[in-house]
Amino acid sequence: MSTGPGPEPGPQAAPEPGPEPQPRSHADPADPGPAAPGGLFAWLRGRCLGRGAAVDPARDTFGAMTGLYGAIQPADSVSLSTRTHGAVFNLEYSPDGSVLTVACEQTEVLLFDPISSKHIKTLSEAHEDCVNNIRFLDNRLFATCSDDTTIALWDLRKLNTKVCTLHGHTSWVKNIEYDTNTRLLVTSGFDGNVIIWDTNRCTEDGCPHKKFFHTRFLMRMRLTPDCSKMLISTSSGYLLILHDLDLNKSLEVGSYPILRARRTTSSSDITSSGSSGPRAVGSPCHQNNSGPPSEKTLSRPSQREGGSPRNSLEVLTPEVPGERDRGNCITSLQLHPKGWATLLRCSSNTDDQEWTCVYEFQEGAPVRPVSPRCSLRLTHCIEEANVGRGYIKELCFSPDGRMISSPHGFGIRLLGFDAHCSELVDCLPREASPLREIRSLYSHNDVVLTTKFSPTHCQIASGCLSGRVALYQPKF
Repeated sequence: MSTGPGPEPGPQAAPEPGPEPQPRSHADPADPGPAAPGGLFAWLRGRCLGRGAAVDPARDTFGAMTGLYGAIQPADSVSLSTRTHGAVFNLEYSPDGSVLTVACEQTEVLLFDPISSKHIKTLSEAHEDCVNNIRFLDNRLFATCSDDTTIALWDLRKLNTKVCTLHGHTSWVKNIEYDTNTRLLVTSGFDGNVIIWDTNRCTEDGCPHKKFFHTRFLMRMRLTPDCSKMLISTSSGYLLILHDLDLNKSLEVGSYPILRARRTTSSSDITSSGSSGPRAVGSPCHQNNSGPPSEKTLSRPSQREGGSPRNSLEVLTPEVPGERDRGNCITSLQLHPKGWATLLRCSSNTDDQEWTCVYEFQEGAPVRPVSPRCSLRLTHCIEEANVGRGYIKELCFSPDGRMISSPHGFGIRLLGFDAHCSELVDCLPREASPLREIRSLYSHNDVVLTTKFSPTHCQIASGCLSGRVALYQPKF
């Protein structure tokens, strides 16, 4: 969401002296002039992505809502009556914003009306171990996953019993994604497996499922909003990206084309003429050798003519400030709601530093001819409070992608790409820049582990280690 006025226009080239001004830079999406690289097609693509002030009529609405977020005070928080259910690991709103669900450490799921702050129901034995993640499939169906290695499906209209329980993982199940087009449920766990569940053929005994992908040290898995990519973060600091995703095709070891493993680019990579090729790194995926993929691997015949193959795998080590030589663990992974960027929470291997980083997706030709692809570029970052070591802190984008809510010690911070909370595409820096702190909200008495924006209302929820859930919303 956005604070203050609407997005600033893209940068313009300074006019040369003379009677006629120089044409605007192609960074200005409102100008489809013939002088701009890409011409009309680039301009049309910009319109499809919503990169113009006149394209997205909801921008003014989000601008007003972000102004309200910036006015929230810590005293405006409302504490939900959660009693003692252990730590709050995850918060999830229903798509229509009418229900807030809370995943608890002690086997329970809590449901609240976020508008009235009233308790709806407690699923006291939702699982046999701590509940890690909740995902709504629509306004009434939702899924939960647990350290008991199972996934459960629930219906808000009949909460006395589960719709079904899904068995397939052999270790803790940590997160859930859903493809609304194919109605396929996608789960990942600490067994390293990504499993696909066909909810179209769901019965009370479960759903047909298949193992889709496997990698060591898996932490989190996400799908882009259009389900064209799958991103997987690992505790060893790697970020895996499956491009041109086809969830109907299982990926056995060695069956996917592997693009060269490398470190993500920064602006110095793009502008420096004296830098050498990217640093190759070993892949965390199971292979016959432990070294980086070979050139022979890169030139697999499975590549389609005129484009990269389906489910091609890219292995990256995201650039993290201050961590070039020490390595890091990617503990939290989120996607921009329009698919423009990915949001990572990284901690150093020595667990003495934490960073929140934003990486822009780069499409098209690679920035260097020596690499077939490098899809991410670090654009913004900020160091976090190193509090609550060993616990994963789940951060999130606002529904329009203009704001980030990030756990910070005993509260949360609202962060923007600039002081006006402009769209990311309207304020992309030439070099990695710090995220701007819009507001800090501290109302907990313990470490905050998770936070979530309401998809429909001007409201933010946060949950902490001692089990308290707080709702932040402006008072009128």
